[in-house]
Amino acid sequence: MKKLLLLSLLALFGAASARADRPEYVTRIETCEAILQEFMANPATAIPAQVLERARGLVIVNQVRAGFFFGVKDGYGLIMVKKADGRWSLPVLIAAGEISLGLQVGVNASETIMVITNDTTPRMLFDDKFRVGVDANAIAGPNAAEAEKFNKELLDTPVLVYSKSRGLYAGATVKTGWLQRADPANFVLYNTQYTMPELLYGDWVQPVPEVVPLMNYVQKLAP
Repeated sequence: MKKLLLLSLLALFGAASARADRPEYVTRIETCEAILQEFMANPATAIPAQVLERARGLVIVNQVRAGFFFGVKDGYGLIMVKKADGRWSLPVLIAAGEISLGLQVGVNASETIMVITNDTTPRMLFDDKFRVGVDANAIAGPNAAEAEKFNKELLDTPVLVYSKSRGLYAGATVKTGWLQRADPANFVLYNTQYTMPELLYGDWVQPVPEVVPLMNYVQKLAP
């Protein structure tokens, strides 16, 4: 019964992803841009300039969690990398998920921004799944009011995480979360057969109009 419930939850979220078309993918880009702008507009969640100066990659994730005993946290996001010449790449769509086991109840939405401080960690997403905190060390990033935390050891952590959530969700759970490349979504968004590595590090695909505002905003934040 428990296995059936888990499979049902996975099927529900998977079906929603399978129905996505280009307007939905454009909405995902625009939503991630709005998340970043909202974070930066609030001093309590804004990413400090000292952190952005070290950014070599940026991940923005939007997720919804639901469950009772088995929980599924399903969502989407994007990744961008800073190239050797200082330009930021195209935003590349990714999938984000989590499965949890334990006493839990409720539904909530969470928004997460991950600042990647080196050039090797983004390439870990080239594999099937990337587990934040397992495949690369990750800690909560400091906000602008926590100047005492700005030290080299912290700023050299591969992934600095900023997150917030809305809704009600309670329980003690054991969970595993991941980020995953979503090449089919990018094929549709960019009308190309180039995959994540080429989109992030190559110059063969020109930005579509819908991603230009986000690219300009990130370039301004972390030139």
